[in-house]
Amino acid sequence: MAEREPDDLFERGRKLFAGNCEFIWAASKIDGLPPIGPAEIAFAGRSNVGKSSLLNALTGRNSLARTSNTPGRTQQLNFFALGVPGSEPLRLVDMPGYGYAAVSKEKISDWTKLMHAYLQGRSSLMRVFVLVDGRHGLKPPDLEMFDLLDISAMPYQVVLTKKDEVKKGEIEARIESVQAGLIKRPAAHPEVLFTSSETGEGIGELREGIMRLLVQRGVEI
Repeated sequence: MAEREPDDLFERGRKLFAGNCEFIWAASKIDGLPPIGPAEIAFAGRSNVGKSSLLNALTGRNSLARTSNTPGRTQQLNFFALGVPGSEPLRLVDMPGYGYAAVSKEKISDWTKLMHAYLQGRSSLMRVFVLVDGRHGLKPPDLEMFDLLDISAMPYQVVLTKKDEVKKGEIEARIESVQAGLIKRPAAHPEVLFTSSETGEGIGELREGIMRLLVQRGVEI
């Protein structure tokens, strides 16, 4: 395989995520969202899918997003500035985990309403990356999330997690199975990434894909 040129999207993505990244805002209600500004990408996934670990791996940090063995730890929309706050080219948004969560049904209902409102009315949101546990593939809560994104006409892409815990012989079949589940979904991006927060596999490709989105949007970095 030929080596990548130092100025391609892969390297530019690495440099972007190697820079400053810090928490700037939390919103538990739609009227508490920050004003629309820089481009945003959001990360969604079932509770305990490894979302916090992936965000930490993506930004090369150990504690940007808190990790926990308790499902439902993220209870609001958390915004992170990638770059200097106030002039950052990109914001990362950590969404509440869906599916099972060790909280009340009323709380889950509140989160769901927040996600609905955010997805349908945020012009700065470029794409939602939906994290799916690579050990198990698509589950009913994931399909419900896809339905919401399709209805909202919000572009999304599936990122499989925990690749290091999947047998090598099962990896391609898992990717193909997920791709088959996305064929008829109007807002889904066809490419499925397989990542591991433990080994770093797929993280560079995810950064590259995000960098491509920024270039296509005309964001100057």
